Amino acid sequence: MNHFKFKSLAFYGVAIISVLLLFKTVSVYGENNLKAPPPLNGRYRLTLAENLPICEKSDTLTLNIEQSGIYLNASVLPAMANADIDEKHSLTGILRNQQLNLSGKVGRSILCNIPRPQNDPLNSVTIQMQLVDKGSMTGQLTVIGIPQTLKFTAVPEKVPEKSQKSNNH
Repeated sequence: MNHFKFKSLAFYGVAIISVLLLFKTVSVYGENNLKAPPPLNGRYRLTLAENLPICEKSDTLTLNIEQSGIYLNASVLPAMANADIDEKHSLTGILRNQQLNLSGKVGRSILCNIPRPQNDPLNSVTIQMQLVDKGSMTGQLTVIGIPQTLKFTAVPEKVPEKSQKSNNH
């Protein structure tokens, strides 16, 4: 019983209590100050307030967003695009204080909802959106080469759930 010295026991006791206090402090700080960003994954129907000047007529567009924390990848699709289309995400952005900023390149055929020509010219676009209630967003679309910004509203689309096949053996 010679190896249980008071100094050793006191040292380990203080070390354990210090670790527990530090853990409690970090936990309280995290619960009070660190909040996860709202989930934005999914498809949104973009309704433009006015027609795009580069198009004969504008239709609604679909914005497909994938989220990883505050970082966003998105693609703009024609409104009638299939939910199963796996379009390469051409927009990247970030979410800060309920504000989304996306930028990248989108084909003119997608913006104008026309058949895709062989050499579809890409337009640089910037999308700025503000989250409002129930997952809807308002924002503005800036297309390089068009002097005015276009206002829009984005409403989440309901994606039909895929029926799961039951495996009864």
